Amino acid sequence: MSLSLVAALAIAASPAPARPQPFTHHDMISMRRLSNPRVSPDGKQVAYVLRTTDLEANKGRNDLWLVNLDGSGSRQLTSHPDSDSDPTWAPDGKSLFFLSSRGGSSQVWRLPVDGGEPLAVTKLPLDVGSFRLSPDGTRLAVSMDVFPDCASGLECNTQRETERSKRKATGRTYDKLFARHWDSWKDGKRSHVFVVPVAGGTPVDVMKGMDADSPSKPFGGPEEYTFTPDGKSVVFTARDVGRTESWSTDMDLFVAPVDGKARPRKLTDKNRATDTSPVFSPDGKTLAYLAMARPGFEADRYRVILRTWPGGQERVLAEDWDRSAGSLAWSPDSKTLYTAAGHIGQVPLFALDVASGQARQLTKDGTDDSPQPAAGGALVYVHDDLDSPADLHVLNTDGTSKQITQVNQEALARIRFGGFEQFEFPGWNNETVRAYVVKPVDFDPKRQYPLAFLIHGGPQGSFGNHFHYRWNPQVYAGRGYVAVMVDFHGSTGYGQAFTDSITDDWGGKPLEDLQKGLAAALQRYPFISKEKKCALGASYGGYMINWIAGNWPDGFKCLVNHDGILDERMGYFDTEELWFPEWEHKGTPWENPDGYGKHSPINHVAKWKTPMMVVHGGQDFRVVETQGLGTFTALQRKGIPSKLLYFPEENHWVLRPANSIQWHDEVLAWLDQWTRN
Repeated sequence: MSLSLVAALAIAASPAPARPQPFTHHDMISMRRLSNPRVSPDGKQVAYVLRTTDLEANKGRNDLWLVNLDGSGSRQLTSHPDSDSDPTWAPDGKSLFFLSSRGGSSQVWRLPVDGGEPLAVTKLPLDVGSFRLSPDGTRLAVSMDVFPDCASGLECNTQRETERSKRKATGRTYDKLFARHWDSWKDGKRSHVFVVPVAGGTPVDVMKGMDADSPSKPFGGPEEYTFTPDGKSVVFTARDVGRTESWSTDMDLFVAPVDGKARPRKLTDKNRATDTSPVFSPDGKTLAYLAMARPGFEADRYRVILRTWPGGQERVLAEDWDRSAGSLAWSPDSKTLYTAAGHIGQVPLFALDVASGQARQLTKDGTDDSPQPAAGGALVYVHDDLDSPADLHVLNTDGTSKQITQVNQEALARIRFGGFEQFEFPGWNNETVRAYVVKPVDFDPKRQYPLAFLIHGGPQGSFGNHFHYRWNPQVYAGRGYVAVMVDFHGSTGYGQAFTDSITDDWGGKPLEDLQKGLAAALQRYPFISKEKKCALGASYGGYMINWIAGNWPDGFKCLVNHDGILDERMGYFDTEELWFPEWEHKGTPWENPDGYGKHSPINHVAKWKTPMMVVHGGQDFRVVETQGLGTFTALQRKGIPSKLLYFPEENHWVLRPANSIQWHDEVLAWLDQWTRN
């Protein structure tokens, strides 16, 4: 066991010290993580998932918890070495359905909330990836990975797996993309939605024969499908586009009967962009869903579409509201839709009036998610911010809010965070750009502190008021650094035009914003050292680190590049989701070579001189490992001080707790090396 892991275990087990200590990455990794709240049918209780990190097992474990709407009666419902997740209330409110890997495979289980042991509801020969419960509680829609041409049922799938395992030859053949996606090589299977009675019976593939996934891979979940109000059909999301799948964002809604006797019917045939996240109104008269308008663009604004049911007439709700909606939840009277959306460095909740389309902001600072109506007109949601990990809150009808969980109360009692604030400055074209600064924990305005200049990925993303578990600026503040994060042109939450502005200009406006943002921070905050500065970024942020190395070579003492592109042309050919570079660089490399060449870091390697740490994951198929290895090769060949940190089993992110500890140990030591002398 590494010394770092021993230290983390000791922190997790030790009592709170007399005086709170600066926040560290060990604290961050040990934090409990709350997610997936589900309000009971009577609106008086909330079930949720709580993840704890098992450092010995090097993984997270999920359990189900329950709390009353007023914050009383908090209790743990499940405690099992395997994870329990996705709580779903039975219509009578007496039990919870949930997904669990207990028993050796992932299946749906049921637990009485007032006492009793959980019982397996499904005992299928394949793992259940996600599930939804029908309105009357008699049927389940479950997703499973199957071979689409196995028309004879699940037995065909298990038989084919057995036959494949006996083969001595290991080669696979492909006749179309995706050959691999995110962090997995394709094996011929698709995620299909099946319907099975809760009482038991033969599961029915409502997508039989479709060479498409629902939920979508790799991040789709149960939010991408739902039962119709009468329970007789399922509406699901799928990208059924044949060989164009790797360069198409055309996801559609389909409807299929639960008995599987009719082929799925496409509901959104007119839109060639993304349609997803169907949610029916409580009165059963309206289907709401999210839709983008521009084919091929993954960061287009999500509009809210209302479709009369079963009639089919559609309209855009709140067309003039220049924000991208998140998950949707209906009010009990079917007159309001609740959602969260990025908004000027925050992610507040909004209420969308169904009749008028008026958008009303409900909360202010921080990051809010998963809004759900509760008893007495209240709204339950998850809230976090830069110095508070996620907890459940309740918004009352008078506009006041109350925190009803404190899942990290003991841990937070021994921790101190750095103070933070948002500031703005004139960026590219003198347009307003916003940024955050997080001060060191032991802040003294008379001192000078080194700078950790964090650059977000996406590029259509944001380093907003959010408690992050991979790129948390408080880790740097706890180490004695000032952290600054600029939401440059291309960031989300400032209107779609601001987001669009980065297209075909990866190295232009954003670099100017970063340069002007740093200058503004140095002028505004005299406690930031003008000499001891390091820049860090991942994904697009990693690309920007490579771009900075050749186009701002005197800006920083050191750089950290995590999963960043070196060669934009080759980056097209070795990635998987081709719609992304084709939109960002306006075509393919053979159609628009200048689009890939003008902002490619590889063309500026001759000017590199800043020490750089390069981090890459061996299972990263979004930005492949050779991009990181190529960056390290260039640095070493030029004699620039450099270090490579390579994780063979990690993807585009670093997810394993021990690897996250090592990542922070190495990165913080690199910053210290170049700023502490």
